[in-house]
Amino acid sequence: MRFYETRPTHDLTYSDVFLVPSRSSVTSRFDVDLATNDGTGATIPIVSANMNSVTGPRLAATLARRGGLGVLPQDMHLQDLDAAIRWVKAQPVAFDSALDLGADTTVAEALEQLLPVAGRGVVVRDEAGEYLGCVPATRLATAGADAVLGDLLHGATTAIDAEDAGSSRHVYDVLTAAGVDFAPVMRHGKVVGTVSPTSAIRSDIYRPAVDASGRLRVAAAVGITGDVGAKAAALADAGVDVLVLDTAHGHQEGMIRALRAVSALDLGIPLVAGNVVTADAVAHLVAAGASIIKVGVGPGAMCTTRMMTAVGRPQFSAVLETAAAARSLGAHVWADGGVRYPRDVALALAAGASAVMIGSWFAGTLEAPGVLRRDDAGRAYKESWGMASAKAVRERFERLDPYERARKALFAEGISSSTIYLDPERPSVEDLLDMITTGLRSSATYAGATSLPEFADRALVGIQSAAGYEEGKPLPVSW
Repeated sequence: MRFYETRPTHDLTYSDVFLVPSRSSVTSRFDVDLATNDGTGATIPIVSANMNSVTGPRLAATLARRGGLGVLPQDMHLQDLDAAIRWVKAQPVAFDSALDLGADTTVAEALEQLLPVAGRGVVVRDEAGEYLGCVPATRLATAGADAVLGDLLHGATTAIDAEDAGSSRHVYDVLTAAGVDFAPVMRHGKVVGTVSPTSAIRSDIYRPAVDASGRLRVAAAVGITGDVGAKAAALADAGVDVLVLDTAHGHQEGMIRALRAVSALDLGIPLVAGNVVTADAVAHLVAAGASIIKVGVGPGAMCTTRMMTAVGRPQFSAVLETAAAARSLGAHVWADGGVRYPRDVALALAAGASAVMIGSWFAGTLEAPGVLRRDDAGRAYKESWGMASAKAVRERFERLDPYERARKALFAEGISSSTIYLDPERPSVEDLLDMITTGLRSSATYAGATSLPEFADRALVGIQSAAGYEEGKPLPVSW
């Protein structure tokens, strides 16, 4: 990356900069390879944040199916992390995971887990777990809230044989010819997943992130206190593909000790460490054993660190400096936080990040953990909170006595409860991935690049005023 004019003497964030178009010979956005080169096996440079309100097994599996990587949070108990990793590994690669509900589940209860939109639905089972049928999500919109799913099953259901599910065009043609937008995938009479016309098309566009055994990839985070080595070894035994050592202030002796302890185990998987914002910190963490450094202090929507402590750094400059330092050491960085639009993802990658970590943006999706709620106007939302917030601290130290929990909660840096509305047009994390990767592919073609390393090399970045940034925003109404 190079600056269009003079290199600035002050730090910049994403809204301060823009990409300047260059001469390009790239003829199609699909000529752009979005695979990362940081050893994680991701085929798109998108990572979900290790936040309790963002990444659970369902989101992690969905993200990996489209080439990204989900990081399960360190606040999960070790046995729950083990179960979540194994669940993701057991999920289908070529089609979607089924949402199984009992026949006596009410429509109101079902709508706590999905919206009545096309391409979604539930697999209905009896008390013995036997398959009874499917209910498209759109059917829930017209059913009474107290109706049970078993009463919504009518007639035969169009189904896709698992052996044919690998052919995207075949699946699309079968479903559209039958006039259905959701169907089960069957193998020997058993439901092994679901599919829709849109998911069939996505299977043709995205390449899943899979391990050497062809299973979906998943990452997990651990803190830097306690027996970190034992936790890391247990997660590796469960099959985790990437291990993230995470703390708010990554440039500290505790992190370096933890990294050395885990690195000495030689687990054979990438080690990510953070968070930091300087080249000096990158050098120390790489020397301690990290191959990827997580960059960002305070840019996240749920983080109050900058306002509470004045500590942090504008994210674009933080990524630019740390990525250059990591590259000189044969390592990589993930840009963590501050991403609110697809343009921000492109700018982070232009600055040299190998992947971008997204938190609050993904918290407002169907796949994120938590109950789907509705406000008085009927708009769907989920709750989100920062990992250093009082809420997160209380949950993290739930095993302590009430006095100690209350004492620790006094030292919180983050929002404890935020309402994240689901976009009615893009309620799924896959919908957001479509938007992000479409923008990113176009950014690369404007730079004349067909890969992410080439994009980072060719990107031309300019600096703009606040008015220049506002000028680029679309107007929902006339002026």
